Amino acid sequence: MFSGDTVKRFIEAIERQDLDAAGQMLGEDVSYENMPMQPVIGRDAVLKVVASFLEPAELVDWKILRQWEFGGVVVNERIDRFRIGNGWLELPVAGFFEVDAQGLIMLWRDYFDLGSYLSQMADLTS
Repeated sequence: MFSGDTVKRFIEAIERQDLDAAGQMLGEDVSYENMPMQPVIGRDAVLKVVASFLEPAELVDWKILRQWEFGGVVVNERIDRFRIGNGWLELPVAGFFEVDAQGLIMLWRDYFDLGSYLSQMADLTS
């Protein structure tokens, strides 16, 4: 199995808002580093954070624009879209994933503009 396949299936589970399926692809001690925020360590803690940003979304669409794989490291450029109320929050993201030999994601690091996220969220929820 290719590491890129694991990441693709993980993103598809997020889009379905199926946290049980997403969690099956995360290692027990996974580190979620949602830059510029503090890392979240552990599968249950990561799923709790993911649930909090999926909760207001009626639909989730994470479009992978480009994806590269180097051994167990997967890098992708995405547009993460969340349908909230009558509009879409759209966030350009650079994602980095480390997948171990068992096909589990052990590191998930996303880079994005926090100001853009907060501004769009305020507009959509006001």
